[in-house]
Amino acid sequence: MTGPVLELQDLTIVPTGSGAALFPPLSLRVTPGELVAVMGPSGVGKSTLISAIGGHLDTAFALRGRVRLEGTDITSLPAEARRIGVMFQDALLFPHLSVGDNLAFGLSPEIRGRRQRCAAVEAALDQAGLSGFYERDPATLSGGQRSRAALMRTLLARPKALLLDEPFSGLDAAMRDELRSFVFAHLRRIGIPTLIVSHDPEDAKAGGARIVTLDAGRAR
Repeated sequence: MTGPVLELQDLTIVPTGSGAALFPPLSLRVTPGELVAVMGPSGVGKSTLISAIGGHLDTAFALRGRVRLEGTDITSLPAEARRIGVMFQDALLFPHLSVGDNLAFGLSPEIRGRRQRCAAVEAALDQAGLSGFYERDPATLSGGQRSRAALMRTLLARPKALLLDEPFSGLDAAMRDELRSFVFAHLRRIGIPTLIVSHDPEDAKAGGARIVTLDAGRAR
């Protein structure tokens, strides 16, 4: 499959003021349509790694190494210029906007004109099983509905790579299986490189992911 490739080159993260890296340098190549699951014990820095790749690294940490997308070094770019989508554990929707306006907020600037933008949002709502929800208050959605809406908002920005940070934790078993199926089906359809951080091996299994394990001693 042709398309963007996400590459990490000798990437590690160091707490500010400390020489001790959270994990050894990690080099990784994620190809178009591939899902890679980053796993390991709590506190090793999995979510911090996701934040660093996406450009959201807290100032309490420093990044060493390089992040490349489509062959371009994006390490120094701000988050909004990286074209990397992020879906966090908590599906945060803006409470002051309707469900449809939340999705519209994520629309790529390449989609122009009110009619075209509304049509793109309606199509995304339909794909998420949320037809007729444009004017709904986000507070009225279930956890699974919020997660589906949050994913579609992320995809409407037309990212060239996607990062998933524990997106299925906190859901009951039935909802978790449903959301896994929904998310991984969409990822196969759009064919972009994707990293998922998870404590649950079933997440990797359900997505057919290649597994990378981080620990304080090594990355493998």
